[in-house]
Amino acid sequence: MTVEPVGVVVGGRAEAFDDDWNAEQAVIRIDGTRFGPDTLAGLDAFSHLEVVFRFHLVDPSAISTSARHPRGNPDWPRVGIFAQRGKNRPNLLGVSRCRLLAVDGLDLHVRGLDAVDGSPVLDVKPYMAEFGPQGETVQPEWATELMRAYY
Repeated sequence: MTVEPVGVVVGGRAEAFDDDWNAEQAVIRIDGTRFGPDTLAGLDAFSHLEVVFRFHLVDPSAISTSARHPRGNPDWPRVGIFAQRGKNRPNLLGVSRCRLLAVDGLDLHVRGLDAVDGSPVLDVKPYMAEFGPQGETVQPEWATELMRAYY
């Protein structure tokens, strides 16, 4: 399978560290050699985006599929990579929801994108409430605690 980025993250954090992502503003710059402004027509009517990106700074040797304590916190249970959202994932893919601040040509100005400067963007979709969870959501207490200051 070959996947070619549709754009790149410009600005925001230079390196990934946990918490306070909502303070970050960045630009998703769509590749102008492949796409024209019409690919973004109507996107400005949405408040939020879903962004698929690659954790390009993760050393492939750091990929972990075994259970571990999230953020190394021994007070939280050991969970497998598919029960957490850590960056050391098998395919190094990240998924983020962020606020769309503006569309300027091929630049998407966003806030709260938890991808760093230079991250290849593989896809951008408008967030639609109907694609959110249907019914009640449930998560363990450790996840709520971990996410308390994330945004």
